[in-house]
Amino acid sequence: MRILDVACGSKMFWYQNHEPHTTYMDIRDIEKAILDRGKERKIKVHPDIIGDFRNIPFEDNTFDLVVFDPPHLKYGGSNSWLVIKYGKLDKDHWQEDLSRGFHECLRVLKPNGTLLFKWNDDQIKFSEVIKAFGQLPIFGDKRSKTKWSVFIKTPELSN
Repeated sequence: MRILDVACGSKMFWYQNHEPHTTYMDIRDIEKAILDRGKERKIKVHPDIIGDFRNIPFEDNTFDLVVFDPPHLKYGGSNSWLVIKYGKLDKDHWQEDLSRGFHECLRVLKPNGTLLFKWNDDQIKFSEVIKAFGQLPIFGDKRSKTKWSVFIKTPELSN
């Protein structure tokens, strides 16, 4: 089993930060402390591979499972704790960036592989993101603000 997390950040939802089947990738490699509302907050992002989810540096059909948890924000200052912690999308090009990322995730998935997608509705609605993908997930959470959805790489999704 080979797993790729293409925007791992600080690996917040992982129970094991060094899960042996998983390659952790992020565009950042940082350690930063910031004062947020009178409290010091620290973030550590140390991926195995520095890479951009819009141009994943792996060959086609490499992974059984890809985790895609991209930044959910398009607004926020560069010194904002949320932006430092989660990253930020370009407010004018987020649709193109997420679509490219989605298709790159499918490219590196093996046939019949699983794409696990996580999204928070705070600044961009899930329905808008799915429209940018051009595909519906096979199942997922339809009600909460943070949604987990599953896609399978079928021949239809491979094109």
